[in-house]
Amino acid sequence: MLTVDDDEFWQGMSPVEFGELPALQDAVTVVGYPIGGDTISVTSGVVSRIEILSYVHGSTELLGLQIDAAINSGNSGGPAFNDKGNCVGIAFQSLKHEDAENIGYVIPTPVIMHFIRDYEKNGGYTGVEWQKMENPDLRMATGMRPDQKGVRIRRIDPTAPESKVLKPSDVILSFDGIDIANDGTVPFRHGERIGFSYLISQKYTGDNAAIKYGKDYEYEAPVKLLDKLLHSMPQSPDEQLVVVSQVLVADINIGYEDIVNIQVLGFNGKPVKNLKSLATMVESCNDEYLKFDLDYDQIVVLRTKTAKATTLDILATHCIPSAMSDDLKLQRSVVVQGTNPVVVELSLGGGA
Repeated sequence: MLTVDDDEFWQGMSPVEFGELPALQDAVTVVGYPIGGDTISVTSGVVSRIEILSYVHGSTELLGLQIDAAINSGNSGGPAFNDKGNCVGIAFQSLKHEDAENIGYVIPTPVIMHFIRDYEKNGGYTGVEWQKMENPDLRMATGMRPDQKGVRIRRIDPTAPESKVLKPSDVILSFDGIDIANDGTVPFRHGERIGFSYLISQKYTGDNAAIKYGKDYEYEAPVKLLDKLLHSMPQSPDEQLVVVSQVLVADINIGYEDIVNIQVLGFNGKPVKNLKSLATMVESCNDEYLKFDLDYDQIVVLRTKTAKATTLDILATHCIPSAMSDDLKLQRSVVVQGTNPVVVELSLGGGA
């Protein structure tokens, strides 16, 4: 980055003014020096989405704009202007996919201004992991009333101040008076909703937030699983890693669709030693709920009677010929022979 410490250099120049967050279908113009030439490049388009995006370079999720103006290598860091000439964001990444064209992303002015103010306030940029509560069985098991909505806290940094008030499995119903939906969204602008993380990202270190939460109750790292496979040692000959590789689509499984490649650590409060032990516990379970404790503090909760009653329908829907293997008496399992690991595709319809 070039820094000019010479007042004469800046004479006659006017600073760019920031504009407000644009609306959907507002026109934007991206300016920069992408590959393909040596002179300035100007591309134009409209805002097609406003949502919480994954910031690849920063490994975080913040508010972002999706635009249909071309953003190519070299455009990153260039301004995006509205039709009044105000800067509404900074180009920073694009979607590279064979079925997608001219999909680019812009860091909007609210994120930029938050960064600037945070740096001025704290000398650096500071930034609770949560789970959706769309599944009705999960909501019922946590003691939520039918009229309540919210998200479940998965993990909290034990060194953070909020750990003195909140703990894993608390359900956050509202944040600063704004009700949170079961899918993790909150009202944004007229007719729009956005991820609950947006509210958190607007806070600074030391800021207070009014949180309403409910009753207690207790993610997908293949790399972590590989690390266990390659470096951890079994404590007994029959020890295995049991993994949810996929959750089959069914009404009872709503809200759990994103659970992929996560180790099953426990079932109804008991540790899972291997696939057969899990199968036995599920088959013999007479509790009201089937509760699977997963890695990364994720949980799956299903009502036992409903889950077992829908097993045949789930199998038929997904063209699965058998509900269980002969040796395990287990709902749809695939055993990978080798050094201990076992991969299980759970139908979550009454089996493990």
